[in-house]
Amino acid sequence: MLAMWLTGGFMLAEVVGGLVAGSLALLADAGHMLSDTVSLALAWGAFRLGHRAATRKLTFGYARFQVLAAFVNGLTLLVIGVAIVMAALKRLWLPSEVLAGPMLAIAVLGLVVNIAAFWILHKGDQDNLNLRGALLHVMGDLLGSVAAIIASLVIMTTGWNQADPLLSMLAAVLILRGAWSLVKRSAHTLLEGTPEQLDHEEIQAGLLTLEGVDGVHDLHLWGLTPQSPVASLHVVVTDTGIPGEVLERVQAYLLDTHAISHVTVQLEGEACLQGCVSR
Repeated sequence: MLAMWLTGGFMLAEVVGGLVAGSLALLADAGHMLSDTVSLALAWGAFRLGHRAATRKLTFGYARFQVLAAFVNGLTLLVIGVAIVMAALKRLWLPSEVLAGPMLAIAVLGLVVNIAAFWILHKGDQDNLNLRGALLHVMGDLLGSVAAIIASLVIMTTGWNQADPLLSMLAAVLILRGAWSLVKRSAHTLLEGTPEQLDHEEIQAGLLTLEGVDGVHDLHLWGLTPQSPVASLHVVVTDTGIPGEVLERVQAYLLDTHAISHVTVQLEGEACLQGCVSR
């Protein structure tokens, strides 16, 4: 919450400063800060919702909301990044005068605010996609402030106003790279993709080594979030295997070796006809 108030409050100062100084870099950073404020509000809401109990209509609870928020944040960053690049290209074609003094003062203050917000967020869970999205937003702001500082110094010493849009474009490209990574990761989770830390073939091979397991099929690996993997599978039990003991071995293997605690196993007494991987 503190990071959100810091970011949202200073955004207004950057809007005023950007308009007075005529700086695209400051206005771009203000746009970042607006998206940051929304991002941090979503992160806070996702954190609160994620701890709500499951209901009859939402039997898994609200944990997935954080992934959805991260996806929205990533898309927002992509749009903002493209908009900054387009505005910078226009400014390069039609340059305008920039007041470097006010621009430098606002940019330095913005850098301090962004560092404080980044430090607050960096203490959180770095594997949380939603928090990573908020951190990327703040990192984008930080880069924007640095770009504005450099641009203002260049303009003060050389009078070259094109430094403002050029450095804005550099910050935008870095933001676009991080945003694309965030969108891909969150979309992968939303599409029930296999979590990055799990290897489908390795897990299937490991299951086949367990006593009493004759075959495995329909093995699905996914997660509500990247930190909470889920598995469902069909296990063919050997003629001499005891179903209850086989079930315990499968669950223990997945938990102890791959940290998968939520497992749904269907035991079958005879080999499947199609799609089954056997010993």
